[in-house]
Amino acid sequence: MDLAQIKKAYVIGIKGSGIIGVVELLHAMGIEVSGSDTHEKFFTDEILQKLGIRYAEGFSAENVSADADVVLYSTAYNEENNVEFAEAKKRNLTMISYPQALAGLFNQKYGIAVCGTHGKTTTSAMLAYVLEKCGADPSAVIGSRVRQWGGNALAGQGDYFVIEADEFQNKLALYDPKMAILTSVDYDHPDFFKTYADYKRVFSDFVAKIPKTGLLVVWGDSVDTNEIACSCQGEIVKYGFQKDDDVIISDLQMLIHNEFSNKRSQKFSVDFSERNLGEFEIRLFGRHNVLNAAAVIAICHRLNLDLEKVREALKNFEGTSRRFEMIGERNGAVLIDDYGHHPEEIKATLRAAREIYPDKNLIAVFHPHSYSRTEALLQDFAQSFDDADKVIVLDIYGSARENSGNVSSADLVRLINKYNRGKAEHIPTIDEAVEFLEKKIGQDDVVLAIGAGNVFEVVNKLKQ
Repeated sequence: MDLAQIKKAYVIGIKGSGIIGVVELLHAMGIEVSGSDTHEKFFTDEILQKLGIRYAEGFSAENVSADADVVLYSTAYNEENNVEFAEAKKRNLTMISYPQALAGLFNQKYGIAVCGTHGKTTTSAMLAYVLEKCGADPSAVIGSRVRQWGGNALAGQGDYFVIEADEFQNKLALYDPKMAILTSVDYDHPDFFKTYADYKRVFSDFVAKIPKTGLLVVWGDSVDTNEIACSCQGEIVKYGFQKDDDVIISDLQMLIHNEFSNKRSQKFSVDFSERNLGEFEIRLFGRHNVLNAAAVIAICHRLNLDLEKVREALKNFEGTSRRFEMIGERNGAVLIDDYGHHPEEIKATLRAAREIYPDKNLIAVFHPHSYSRTEALLQDFAQSFDDADKVIVLDIYGSARENSGNVSSADLVRLINKYNRGKAEHIPTIDEAVEFLEKKIGQDDVVLAIGAGNVFEVVNKLKQ
């Protein structure tokens, strides 16, 4: 359906970190948007309130607007688990899923998709921000709030449309990109993909859709990403730290601007097909973010954008919410929030924290996300906290996808302690974790809230 023709939209699951971007675009198009979600508080509440969008907390058949032209829904919901979904279907209202709506908008423009297991959010936000600062006036939908936008989306009038393309439930099948970035591939979403081969196949099918005139920018330092790239019929540009990549990162160094604050940045040199593009600087931490920046540079170079504007935009990009986000302090302890919910993401986050705070006591408060992921990757999770001094594991956050499973947080704690005796502790709830930490932490500590649920409340409450 042509979303430009509708006047009113009702959204089931309106607080979702992906769906909120489409909500922002519909609102910018002059469409009247309302919706509903759970009572839980997320960063998206602030965006909805800023836009003046009405939404109910708690699902009820009575919430569904009688005069809605379309009912947009999160893929977490269906007629079995959501009364509003069942009511909309019963009334024979026009219904489309969030990824279908996003695809409808994306496929009409020159679409640049960022996909991969890790780094999608930061890379897509960074790319859209740089395009904006270079005057390209792009549209964008990102899976988290971009700090300098105050929201998840850009409603630009230019040709380019940047999306964070999620592979879960094979949403990738809906998008037809002209260009794409593939950041990484590690087995994930075991509740949908039964094997790693199944998981990799959706990426192979996706990059195969890039036209011969298009471009795939791919992390070149991984066997799996290189294997998937072989399915692409367009131009392939590989980026990384290895000498056989097309875009080569070198001379990486961390700059400390003020040793008494958290003002640090990373500087690095980039060579593209044996031509040196000079030095670049980013405010974000960790080698993984340098890789993300290299992918963005490759796209911008291919689009013939002004490299000096690209350099300046990268230097000023502040990142997105819940990606190594400095929240504040309590009793002198630094409080950080991070969305990492896969073992490789946790390792990268803690590695970056250890580089920045080599002499501090790192306390990770981890909120496992989904029973199936925790069960399938249990051994990997147990060995992903090497850089933490102390680990607190909250009860598993099932979200709307799962109510129960065959594994518990206590199982994960036992396994972590098998490798590092006494390192981990099971504290079931956010409030209990706050109570446990509030009087113990001080200037020698860094507390990192890690996870895809609402674990950010731990550091927010500690700050207060």
